[in-house]
Amino acid sequence: MNWSLRRAAAFALVASLSLLAPLLGRAAAAPFVLVAAAAAAVPEGRLFEVFSTSRDRREGRLWTLVGFSLAASGVGLLVPLFEVPVGVFVASVLIVGYGDLGRRLVLVVRENRALSMVGFVALGALAALAGQAVVAALLGRPAAYPEWVFLAASGALAAGILRSVFVGRDDPVVLVTVALLLWLFAVLAPFADVPAATAWERVLVALVVTSAFGYVSYALDATSVAGMLTGVLLGLLAVVLGDYGWFVVLIAFFAIGSLTTKFRYDQKLERGVAEDNEGARGTGNVLGNSAAALLALLLYAAHAHVPLSGLAYQFAYAGAVATALADTLSSEVGGLFDTPRLVTTFERVEPGTDGAVTWQGELAGLAGAALIAAICVAVFGFGLAGVGVVVAAGFVGMTADSVAGAVIEGGVVGNQGVNFLATLSGGVAGGALALLVGVA
Repeated sequence: MNWSLRRAAAFALVASLSLLAPLLGRAAAAPFVLVAAAAAAVPEGRLFEVFSTSRDRREGRLWTLVGFSLAASGVGLLVPLFEVPVGVFVASVLIVGYGDLGRRLVLVVRENRALSMVGFVALGALAALAGQAVVAALLGRPAAYPEWVFLAASGALAAGILRSVFVGRDDPVVLVTVALLLWLFAVLAPFADVPAATAWERVLVALVVTSAFGYVSYALDATSVAGMLTGVLLGLLAVVLGDYGWFVVLIAFFAIGSLTTKFRYDQKLERGVAEDNEGARGTGNVLGNSAAALLALLLYAAHAHVPLSGLAYQFAYAGAVATALADTLSSEVGGLFDTPRLVTTFERVEPGTDGAVTWQGELAGLAGAALIAAICVAVFGFGLAGVGVVVAAGFVGMTADSVAGAVIEGGVVGNQGVNFLATLSGGVAGGALALLVGVA
């Protein structure tokens, strides 16, 4: 067993201490507090060799293990203080601990980053699923496999995305973030309101379909590894927290946007207006275009506890996605033409200038918003007024993107931040217009 694999296996064993939580009750954090204290006092020896990273060896302390254990302790304290479900605590710790083991197991066999992240997600999800089953057995609770599968898969995907950005030293960030997300998903997931057969269907269909789309997008070089995982997670949440229609709207943006990005890519590259990485979209790009829609989806799932109706958040979701597609089409099509003008002054500028627009790009953007509106008619049953709301929201968001690009991009925020502000503007416009015209 090589050094990295041995260390990952040791961390997985430490993560397994979380399975004691049902027996320890309010003291669920205690084992990890003890591990952190012991790790801080070990400067050398066999245990140091097993758990140390290269950075730990340089610094002479097991700070990586200390960080992981303190993060697990912090999450464990949430169990008694805020009544975080024990299953969420256990699943979060096991996902990070066993996920890294899964990644290392793949790398031993084949040095492939994409496959290693699949190993991370797969073993992390399996460990989280098993952990939740153990918690239920120890506490004498009935099995809830659809919910467990959903939490295990969504948590493992979220951890995989974070792991692709951070390194092993950043375990505290990954662990705490995953725990908070799983806590939110556990509260919002509607499993208590649907029959078990329906819950199974939605979870399994979501996993199969989103994974298939994710694989195809990666195979076609439309997304990076992290972008693929992000898309799969967003699709899973769309199906489970919304419904199949929400997924159809989202996947329409991903599919059409990716194809448009690849359209005449060499020509765009020559003109200096092409997306980086041969058009493969990473996590930042995917989230920049989808975070506002995800926020609307979460608010829809929580609409019984927040102001406004669920329908208002549905229009906000449609407006955010319409903006994302409108902005993508306007940029990708408009960048092929030679007469761009700055949106704030209408003076002629070079292609690729932030905030530049062309009439061809504007028409393409409106067509994209109209396409999302048409899909919403089919999957959400929006009427003519609803179509107008979605198209208008897409136009508002697309225009906001151009204005923000001309005014603040490159200084205050980057391209991904501008995309988020634009889709947020489109989402707010969609919800507000729906309320104003009385369709929500």
